[in-house]
Amino acid sequence: MANAPLLDREFLEKLERLTIHWQKSFAGLVGGHNRSRFPGAGQEFLDHRNFHHGDDLRAVNWRAYLRLEKLFLKMFQVEPRVPVRMLVDLSASMTAHGGEKFAYAQRLAAALCYVGLVRLDSIEIHGFSNRLGPRIVSTGGRHRFPGVMDGLASMAPGGATDYLAMVREFIGTYSRRGLLVIVSDFLDDNGCERALQYLCDFGHELMLLQIWADEDRTPPWLGELELRDAETGAGLKLDFDESARRRYTRDFDEYCAALQTMALRSNGRYVGMDTSQPLESVVFGDLVRARGIA
Repeated sequence: MANAPLLDREFLEKLERLTIHWQKSFAGLVGGHNRSRFPGAGQEFLDHRNFHHGDDLRAVNWRAYLRLEKLFLKMFQVEPRVPVRMLVDLSASMTAHGGEKFAYAQRLAAALCYVGLVRLDSIEIHGFSNRLGPRIVSTGGRHRFPGVMDGLASMAPGGATDYLAMVREFIGTYSRRGLLVIVSDFLDDNGCERALQYLCDFGHELMLLQIWADEDRTPPWLGELELRDAETGAGLKLDFDESARRRYTRDFDEYCAALQTMALRSNGRYVGMDTSQPLESVVFGDLVRARGIA
């Protein structure tokens, strides 16, 4: 269905139990429900959310309970806040294999945005290929989510990947450090490790979410092949046998492991996922185990 929402209501209700998690303390900044060593500068009421076991009873709206016989938690904005920025890969490689990687990236980004907005994080989203796309920005509150979802749904993929150029533009645009979530297949002919390390060296905390299709890791083809690059159009002829396929899969896994090592070495997080995995199992399983969310 062309106009179907990225996420259904039942899934959104499950996401309300979660919180985006980061490791670092950013001097003078707090955000959402993540504990900070630094005091905020006052509180402003923003929204309610459903009460969950373990929440602070002092924040319950008892007047609403008397009227509705249902527990709601009052949510407050505390300034200044740690920015949560998200970069979603729009390059042409994300549209390979029927566009399933890009569709998966949109839904994953939407899920994380909803978690952040419910917990009153400040969310900024950019699509990117060889440069940053237009910004989608929203502050806390679930009522802001429809606009964010519309912005994600309207993103149009295309273009070639250039991580180094994109990262240079990002660093020149944003001086305030924060949590940076990158949703991508991380396929760049020139490599992306050096560019990602620049972000770490600049002080950002990285959460790398790598998406691949089955064909990316284990190509199903054998024999004489003529392959064409989805981004550059360059062609390549080769004879692909079972031994070559095993070597390719081994190299792919080593590349993913190198991305994970780089992220963990910099006190960041990494999660790799296949588009065949249900999104719910990734969010409530892999992301929780990686301490990307809690």
